[in-house]
Amino acid sequence: MHSVTYKLTEFFLIFIILPVSFALNYPFIIKAFLAVIGFAYVIYILLKVEGNKFRIAPNLRWKLFWKHVFFKLLIIAFLTVGYMLLTAKSDLFHVLYRKPDLWVLFLFAYAMFSVYPQELIYRTLYFQRYACLFKSKSLFIFVNAIVFSLAHLFYRNSLVILMTFLGGILFALTYYKTKSTLLVSIEHAIYGCWLFTVGMGQMLGFPD
Repeated sequence: MHSVTYKLTEFFLIFIILPVSFALNYPFIIKAFLAVIGFAYVIYILLKVEGNKFRIAPNLRWKLFWKHVFFKLLIIAFLTVGYMLLTAKSDLFHVLYRKPDLWVLFLFAYAMFSVYPQELIYRTLYFQRYACLFKSKSLFIFVNAIVFSLAHLFYRNSLVILMTFLGGILFALTYYKTKSTLLVSIEHAIYGCWLFTVGMGQMLGFPD
């Protein structure tokens, strides 16, 4: 079960075949079934094979983490506000002031039920299980960003693919440095919630 051939096959099924299939037209119930089965398998591998435990790691460098996240968020905020002003000015921050209840609900639901599962798959599982398939750190991180963007292929939106690729690089670097699913999930949630807040939620399939 730990052979390179098995892991390579597993990698292609989880990170390429399954996500690409979600962009094809077949019944949603089948897609949901495959997603649930796939996620259950990931949890099994993380807990029973890789020996993970769901607990907060000690000695996390919180101050350094927040400093880096705040700096990157400023850049993201500048770029996304500029984009919205140029392309959809009327939607800028519209959810925040038109539907504040939805905004608060989304922040919680997105972080718990979307971000954390994604990070378990695309950072924790990926980094712990498939490092042996790559000899280059740069290639390892690049491929992580590629497969993360593939997970959003079903949106059929080139800007979403680009944004998730860039986000994948940021999240991969954070996990590579911290080895913390919690920290990378917090970072992912902050950027995702910002995109919803700034008015880009509809493009990303968020409630609007």
